[in-house]
Amino acid sequence: MANQKVLTPEQVKQRFKQRGITVKTWAEENGFRTNAVYRVLNGIDKAYYGKGHKIAVALGLKAEQSATAAA
Repeated sequence: MANQKVLTPEQVKQRFKQRGITVKTWAEENGFRTNAVYRVLNGIDKAYYGKGHKIAVALGLKAEQSATAAA
């Protein structure tokens, strides 16, 4: 499995700033609701499963787990 560097929410927000994109833009480009992305970034949604988890993986907040790692 590839080594993925997991980022903190602050690092994700800083990368958005550096790249000149907003959370809304990122959410729309990746097919997520803006409110859901903010909930994950601000720790309201713990992103253990479901859509929140998918958002966290896409943002780089969590490493993507393979099916064999979960077994």
